[in-house]
Amino acid sequence: MSRRRRNATSGPAATNAAVFGEVLKHFREAAGFTQEELSNKIPCDRSQVARVEAGTRVPQDTFAEQCDELLGTGGVLLRLWGRIDWYPEVQHPDWFERRAEMDAVAVALRQYQAQVMPGLLQSEEYAWGLFSDVANSERAEERVRARLSRQGRFLDEDGPLYVAVLDESCLRNVVGSAAVMRGQCAHLLTVGQRPNIRIQVAPAHHPELIRPKTSMTLITLPKGEQWVYSESLDRGHFNDDPAVFARHSQTYDVLRADALSARESAALITEAMEGYGDDEQARTQCGDLDQEQLQRPRRRGLHRNSPRYPRRRPRP
Repeated sequence: MSRRRRNATSGPAATNAAVFGEVLKHFREAAGFTQEELSNKIPCDRSQVARVEAGTRVPQDTFAEQCDELLGTGGVLLRLWGRIDWYPEVQHPDWFERRAEMDAVAVALRQYQAQVMPGLLQSEEYAWGLFSDVANSERAEERVRARLSRQGRFLDEDGPLYVAVLDESCLRNVVGSAAVMRGQCAHLLTVGQRPNIRIQVAPAHHPELIRPKTSMTLITLPKGEQWVYSESLDRGHFNDDPAVFARHSQTYDVLRADALSARESAALITEAMEGYGDDEQARTQCGDLDQEQLQRPRRRGLHRNSPRYPRRRPRP
């Protein structure tokens, strides 16, 4: 893997994150909130507040903004968040380094993605779910940090144009757990409201849609260079042939026109998010029902603490 430094400021990222965490903790305690109470009002898991305060988790700007409002800080946390370089040093796989460098300067990305969420739209929990099979936890953390480091530029108020058409399989393939998928869907709904980001879904029940044969990204760079990017197993493929770009661009534009609109896509994402909550509840209920059904034969088979044997009944 190659290592690169991005927008480095004084002090390592861990120190910056710790400072933000200390400031958050100061305002939280001054407002008389426990971590649990603050998390309930945001809302989020208590562990998220704890990890941000400990400097072990990078918060979203929306998290800082919500904390400012709830704690009455006058916008201190959001201003501090904007001054911190959360990812001063990250590692990307060697084969992906070139793509990461393009993301850092691109003026527009148009992407089609199938099976899993694109890296630029993944929540932290979803990214951890994807790398859960990495045996070395430190290596897994490096991969998650590297993936999340690419997102900040596109989440800025003046970020470059990013249009993503997601195959519905991205919403249906479970990564991590139902809770992770519910959070991922909520993340899509949040980032999809930004003025430079549009998220559309290509529904599975529309077989007439002409979809690219593989996930791909159409990249436009500052000087007008245009690239088609796709991936195979542990390898990135780049093509700047104008004829190739024009062909894939036409396929993409037709698909985007025929896919659900951003508003309709948000409704489908909301439906999927609510379904993951229902599925989780249903599994709990099914588990309770299974336990009850397993216990019923035992209850029927006992009579005054001794086995009950079926009686032979005379035939009519």
